[in-house]
Amino acid sequence: MAEVNLMQHYPAGKGRAADRPAITAEDQRISKQFGRDYFDGDRRHGYGGFNYHPRFWTDTVRNMRDHYQLPEHAAVLDIGCAKGFMLHDFQLLMPQARLAGIDVSRYAIENALDAVKPFLQVGNAKALPFPDQSFDLVVAINTIHNLPYAECKQSLREMQRVSRKHAFVMVDAFRNEAQRQAMLRWVLTAETMLSTSDWQKLFAEAGYTGDYTWWTVE
Repeated sequence: MAEVNLMQHYPAGKGRAADRPAITAEDQRISKQFGRDYFDGDRRHGYGGFNYHPRFWTDTVRNMRDHYQLPEHAAVLDIGCAKGFMLHDFQLLMPQARLAGIDVSRYAIENALDAVKPFLQVGNAKALPFPDQSFDLVVAINTIHNLPYAECKQSLREMQRVSRKHAFVMVDAFRNEAQRQAMLRWVLTAETMLSTSDWQKLFAEAGYTGDYTWWTVE
C-alpha cells in the first residue's frame, strides 16, 4: 500500500470551494440520486454537463498502464465508471484489454459512450458482481467515499477481493481544519469524509493493500 498520485495529468487536480455555488441540503439530496440532474443538470447539483474530452483521461490511463506495467491483455475494472470515459481511453490505449465498469447510476450507464457500453453495468461498490481475483487493476476514482463508513470499508474489501494484483483509489480527504471546512462547503455526495491519516487507518482495517491518493478542497 502506497500513496501515489496517478492523477497528476488530470486537469482538475484540486477543487476550490469558491468554484461551486453555495449548496443546500436539497442540492445534496438531488445530487445523491446520481441521475440526470447530477451529470447533466444545473452545476449546483453536480457536473453541470458530463461530456467526454480526451484531455481528462488520455494521459491518466497511460500513466496507470505504465506505472503498473499492465500487459496488453490486462483486465481492468473501473468502479464508479459513470459514462465510461476512462474505460474508453483504456480501450484506445490497450485494445486487447478486458474492460469492465460498474456504477450506481442507471442514467450514466444508459448514456455511456457506445464503444464501452457493452462492458458496463449498474451496481454498487460494496458488492462487486465479479469472482475473486478477476482483474489486474481495479480503480475507484472519487467513488467509495459516497458510501457510509461501514459500506465504504466493505467496498475496499471488495476491491481487494476482485483484484489479483493492483488497485488504486482516490478519495475526498483533508489534512487540516481549513481543508475540512472547505470540503464541507464543496461536497455534494460524499458520505465518508476523513483526514488523510484516518483514511490510512481505514485502509489498514479493511485489509486494503492497493495504492491511493487524495482529492482535497482549498
